Amino acid sequence: MVEEEKIFSKKLIGKTIVTKSGKKFGVVGNITFDTKTGELIDIVVKNPTPYIDQLNIEQNREGKWLIPFSAVIAIGDFVVVSEEELA
Repeated sequence: MVEEEKIFSKKLIGKTIVTKSGKKFGVVGNITFDTKTGELIDIVVKNPTPYIDQLNIEQNREGKWLIPFSAVIAIGDFVVVSEEELA
């Protein structure tokens, strides 16, 4: 049995968010989650790039871009998201 590596949320804050093709969205500003289940819901984008304006991505009441955590495909030096999951 392979144990999954655990990453603390504070290590994600400030990481650059990119697509599989290398297009930059901005950086991780915060992460929202369900307090009852612990399920990760969204990444709140800080310092969004102009590229994110071209996509149909949800925004919160404060106008901050929200990337569904289900779109995350890899976490390392960058947080890599799938654009296909955003549509």
